[in-house]
Amino acid sequence: MSFNRDRQDTRVTRRALLQGVGALGMIATMARLVPSYSWASPPARGLFATSELRGKIIDLVIDETPFQIGEQLGIAKTINGTLPGPLIRLQEGDDVTLNVANRLKEDTSIHWHGLILPPDMDGVPGVSFAGIKPASTFNYRFPIQQSGTYWYHSHSGLQEQLGVYGPLIIDSIEPEPFHYDQDYVVVLSDWTFESPESVFANLKKQSDYYNFQKRATPEFFSDVSRIGFGAALQNYFMWDRMRMDPTDFADVTGYTYTFLMNGLASEQNWTGFFRPGERVRLRFIAAAAMTFYDVRIPGLKMTVVQADGQNVQPIVVDEFRIGPAETYDVIVQPHADQAYTLFAETMDRSGYARGTLAPREGMTAPLPPRRPRPLRTMADMGMHMEGMDMTDMDHHEQKSGAHSKHAEMKVPGKHGKPKMHDMYDESGIAVDGRRQPEIPGSTPVQHAPGHHGTGNQSVAEYSRQRLDEPGIGFEDSDSRVLTYTDLKSLTPHPDQREPEREIELHLTGHMMRYMWSFDGKKYSEAKEPIHFRFGERLRLTFVNDTMMEHPLHLHGMWMYLENGTADYLPRKHTIIVKPAEKLSVAVTVDAPGRWAFHCHLLLHMEAGMFRVVEVTDQDPEVNS
Repeated sequence: MSFNRDRQDTRVTRRALLQGVGALGMIATMARLVPSYSWASPPARGLFATSELRGKIIDLVIDETPFQIGEQLGIAKTINGTLPGPLIRLQEGDDVTLNVANRLKEDTSIHWHGLILPPDMDGVPGVSFAGIKPASTFNYRFPIQQSGTYWYHSHSGLQEQLGVYGPLIIDSIEPEPFHYDQDYVVVLSDWTFESPESVFANLKKQSDYYNFQKRATPEFFSDVSRIGFGAALQNYFMWDRMRMDPTDFADVTGYTYTFLMNGLASEQNWTGFFRPGERVRLRFIAAAAMTFYDVRIPGLKMTVVQADGQNVQPIVVDEFRIGPAETYDVIVQPHADQAYTLFAETMDRSGYARGTLAPREGMTAPLPPRRPRPLRTMADMGMHMEGMDMTDMDHHEQKSGAHSKHAEMKVPGKHGKPKMHDMYDESGIAVDGRRQPEIPGSTPVQHAPGHHGTGNQSVAEYSRQRLDEPGIGFEDSDSRVLTYTDLKSLTPHPDQREPEREIELHLTGHMMRYMWSFDGKKYSEAKEPIHFRFGERLRLTFVNDTMMEHPLHLHGMWMYLENGTADYLPRKHTIIVKPAEKLSVAVTVDAPGRWAFHCHLLLHMEAGMFRVVEVTDQDPEVNS
């Protein structure tokens, strides 16, 4: 791939770095630069013996640290001198104190992602606390009311992209419902030697600045040979009129990103160890600022046992997609005396992070073949193409059943795979006798996205439920890929009330202006918070009017994904909403105070896709 676009080089030069390090008084550390992750030091076995903090009182220091990948040098913002930060391991039922000292020259913060805690301990400056000033320490104190795999990160500016994040494991009081012999954390992230501010400025000037995978002329003639000149031309004109590109999957790509696994680039090859026959638990944490990963381990099946720290009924898959801020725990059981590659390929196929599971130090396994970059279709975007036969072009819809292999679901739907609305008759009774739960958007819904403010580029003409789709890019895969309809809580969720009220939020954006919003309003334009009433059972319905996937994160309360599993709705803190998708979550409003709600693509949040949720005892006002 050739990159020849003229631009100012914003990378840190060796000379500039040395000058900066000298100014910081850290020249002495240059001789021992490490990408800083001692978890990766062989021959560690089990969960890492180093860079791990336990106990009821934990001290963290946020500072600047030299950082190196290959021959490139930079300055990271680190926690206790490492990137990612240290593994924090807590115990359910404990009251903990986490002392966070700020040695930066700017304010900082730590948000404990997915933890249920008081709002003033949630760590969002301007919403629930004032932030941590330079040369000061903030004492986070809260009870641990849950268990599972989580993480923590800065909620100040773009510090998360610079390295202020780390894994957080909470051990359960009760015995876990699954067995394993080895336990590894796998943190997936992205790193750029450009400043995050420069990346954001580049996107504001040109939204496709980092996209070097656009369609070329040969692809147009390939379309012509398949569907005819008129249809191919109309398709190209439609994309051009929308000022969008079907290759636009990631705002920031492998052109500037290095993709990391446990703080290590692929050539550094993080390695976890096992003895043949052992069951290995892998705790995948998506700590990337802007990257969706497709995770597989060629030669091994993965049994998903947790999603976002919550136990789910085990489901065996070959692969899963993980969006920023999500976590998935899987168990694998390698029997052969060989190495296996942990392969996390980016959704746009512009790069990957890799690691290894091996019985001995020094072993590696080959990388799987790289996949071609996918293309979005008009159907993916919720667009009608009247008068066109899209049988060949709309491969995503045509092959939606081939990749997921839902053999355990007996009711055939289109292409052999049951859609949510195929599982029930007209009276709402399912094939197994259960009544259909209310799932707004389970069938296509016509709407007018242009009604959602000047901040919306008006993409989708209709929206639909897409929970049973693993996502774009899996059309030609014969693998069993995890979908949201696979997720089923291990036990019935405690609040079985029907939601008494619904709030519909449209996910909106304007790519050419690189502006992201809810209901066409950036955060700075939304004068009122979204009002929840304490104690109510609420339905949030998300309608994605944009051409991008958005991982939505609600602070302080769980979202119960309404995926058709009745009493066993999975509980998540982050939900991916696909383009032209309409989905709903139920929320038990049990946390008074002010809470953040936002897209967890860091630059989307920075560009305006952020709101405040306010929980009070009063009746909700009209949401603005």
